[in-house]
Amino acid sequence: MRKLSLALSAAALSTAAAPALAADLTVSVEIPRVSGASYHRPYVAVWIERPDNTAVRTLAVWYQQTANQEGDGKDWLKDMRTWWRRGGRALTLPADGVSSATKAPGRHAFTVPGARLSNLPAGDYVMVVEAARELGGREAVRVPFRWGAANTARAAGSTELGAVSVTVTR
Repeated sequence: MRKLSLALSAAALSTAAAPALAADLTVSVEIPRVSGASYHRPYVAVWIERPDNTAVRTLAVWYQQTANQEGDGKDWLKDMRTWWRRGGRALTLPADGVSSATKAPGRHAFTVPGARLSNLPAGDYVMVVEAARELGGREAVRVPFRWGAANTARAAGSTELGAVSVTVTR
């Protein structure tokens, strides 16, 4: 009986420390319509952090990917200061599956397949969405969520971002 108990305890420990498999993560971000004479679409970065603010992984970066008369769009990525300092400057862009063009006002959602997050251990995390707009403001919305169990978490910005939701499905 003692051997069986030890085997069950070891199995429980390995399951608790194992990555959360077969879960998908859906992020929905609302970009509000901002009135003004000179409107520019915001640059947006979406990433996962641990509760201690340590960056885990960038999931999306929406920015101007083509050069224009004002220069290369990458020049203004550093205006998303929090993302830039927590790992954005180390990311080589464009990054496959991460980079895309800026988005117009409205609700935008994307799903990250569980396979892409297969090495992420189950536990508590924070989804951070940061937006910065030329001739506009900068705002970050933090949404705590639990990876490894089906759940939905929501938060909302007040200027550059609207509603943000994170859904983990099993």
